[in-house]
Amino acid sequence: MEEFLTIEPLMSNPSRKNISSVISQFGQRLFGFIRKRVNTEEDAEDILQDVWYQLTATVDTEPIEQVSSWLFRVARNKIIDRYRKKKPESLEDALAFENEDGEFNLKEILLADNKNPETEYLRSIFWKELESALEELPQEQREVFIWNEMEDVPFKEIAERTGLSINTLISRKRYAVLHLRNRLQTLYSEIINY
Repeated sequence: MEEFLTIEPLMSNPSRKNISSVISQFGQRLFGFIRKRVNTEEDAEDILQDVWYQLTATVDTEPIEQVSSWLFRVARNKIIDRYRKKKPESLEDALAFENEDGEFNLKEILLADNKNPETEYLRSIFWKELESALEELPQEQREVFIWNEMEDVPFKEIAERTGLSINTLISRKRYAVLHLRNRLQTLYSEIINY
């Protein structure tokens, strides 16, 4: 297995066979490199997919002299980008708000064991607000959010159901979470000022 490979032949003849040989030659090693640096296997798969996409886009526009170095540099940059862009990706993230004393989490109230009239009232308000906020979302975002967050359906399974890419599904869920966080901010403010 040759470590450095010139992609000049890809530039003159950008065939799937040449790109496929690069993927098969570096795929496992690159995935291992990425996986050691991210939290989940899904994140590693997403980043690897981004690297392959960038390879196919770059091969058509500029020569790549040393494929190995280029691939690992792109992977490293994608990992860094992922950490820089830390976004709320779950309902739990949407329920956490910053106050003067630090972080306040609506989840603590919603899942508290003590059942008293105040917590029951807050729970009922929360679920009404969440339901209302979900109705405001485009159907595609609402479905992905409900399937993944509330029904615990993995993105891979949702992708198989819908025929959409995992990245598209993650993006839709992210928009849903951002909207919900915005809408629940009002509820949070009312609870704090109550």
